[in-house]
Amino acid sequence: MPEMRRSELGAFLKARRADLRPEMVGLPEDGTQRRVPGLRRAEVARLASVSVDYYTRLEQGRLPASATVLGSLSRALRLDEAARTYLYDLAGKPSPSGRHQPEQRVRPAMQRLLDRLDHSPAMVLGRYNDILAWNAAAAALYEDFALLTPAERNYTRLVFLSPALRALHLDWEDAARVGAATLRMETARNPDDPRLADLVGELSRRSPEFRRWWSGWIVSTDSYGTKRFRHPLVGPLTLDCDTWANPDDPEQRLVVLTAEEGSPSDEALRILTSWSAEPAARR
Repeated sequence: MPEMRRSELGAFLKARRADLRPEMVGLPEDGTQRRVPGLRRAEVARLASVSVDYYTRLEQGRLPASATVLGSLSRALRLDEAARTYLYDLAGKPSPSGRHQPEQRVRPAMQRLLDRLDHSPAMVLGRYNDILAWNAAAAALYEDFALLTPAERNYTRLVFLSPALRALHLDWEDAARVGAATLRMETARNPDDPRLADLVGELSRRSPEFRRWWSGWIVSTDSYGTKRFRHPLVGPLTLDCDTWANPDDPEQRLVVLTAEEGSPSDEALRILTSWSAEPAARR
């Protein structure tokens, strides 16, 4: 990347930073007097999950920018499609604009399988932990996903942003860390997908824990384990969680929660699902 282009990119970043106020990006005012209008470098670095020193050197034209960093800066600075394209052009990178992944669908046979797991919460998670399908037991344990918009039906998003799901998980920090780690691994597979960029951007703005763990570059491939919940209606639950990949679509995973037969958690699940006997609404 020629030095002149890096200088132009830095000037563009500085100009866009000056156009934003903290409330426009979900940041609180700290009460101190700003010497110049707009966001501070530290605030942009925080929103983009990069160090202040790294961002400063980008603005000064002393470093080239990777596609991943450009995506983070596009979200942090609220760039529209034209501005995002210009930013990538300055960096000499192909713009990801419009490169959304195709929508994922669950086969009817998989939904029938979910519905027949009467007392075991089960769901199909897709790309980026999107909740593609679920059964009545999962709706009873977590929440009625049918009441959410498709954009809101994302397990990692709910774990970080839903107060109800946060309270439900007794080991919330473990669940949230795994969610952040899963998204981090997704960026390696789909680094330029705007859908993923928007999700990471929203979580970075709204959750300080996500920002901290995201910048730590943790990764995870957990496929089974034990989860502990405290449900507001039936109390504590200790459930085994198992995950299987869908042979038809490796980006879809069947997640099933079960309790040892005859255990207090098994009895609690049966009580809980008896109050939600109707099949879960579909997408």
